[in-house]
Amino acid sequence: MGLVILLLVLALIFGGVGLFIDGLQVLLVIAGVLLLIGLFTGYRSRGRGL
Repeated sequence: MGLVILLLVLALIFGGVGLFIDGLQVLLVIAGVLLLIGLFTGYRSRGRGL
């Protein structure tokens, strides 16, 4: 019984770490898209002479 509980706890820990890493990857993609949008709009507004 103790082994089953230990395996369940380890599965929850590693599953949580996996979800955390997936969340970080999603945040990285969103940050990259926002960076590209910011660079594009900054370049466009700078080109107009503002």
